[in-house]
Amino acid sequence: MIVGIGVDVVDVARFEATLKRTPGLRMRLFTEVERVLATQSLAARFAAKEAVAKALGAPPGLAHLDAEVRTGEHGRPELHVSGRVAEVAAALGVTRWHVSLTHDGGVAIAYVIAEGRGASEHAPDHAPRTGAG
Repeated sequence: MIVGIGVDVVDVARFEATLKRTPGLRMRLFTEVERVLATQSLAARFAAKEAVAKALGAPPGLAHLDAEVRTGEHGRPELHVSGRVAEVAAALGVTRWHVSLTHDGGVAIAYVIAEGRGASEHAPDHAPRTGAG
């Protein structure tokens, strides 16, 4: 069952300018594994982190570092969550993530689907939402 869906779009040139203007931002947004990637790949991963928040209903307290996009076998993106992101996902019954990334024509796009059994009786007071935000 789909627990939540999130999508986000990032303008790559604007994102690159922001990273140059604010050097510490790379450390606050990306894990050590992610930081070494090219700007367009970072933009797609940032979009994925934002899409994760949307798939979870955008509850307070989520941290970008708690959602890491790794390159799996055969180049497929894989989402690894920890901290508050993992906590909210577990409360909502998320057991599996689906991630799709692309970057072309100066934009990066990420789709995230949270799949699982649905919210438990101990779920947070918010309901997951879907769509753009």
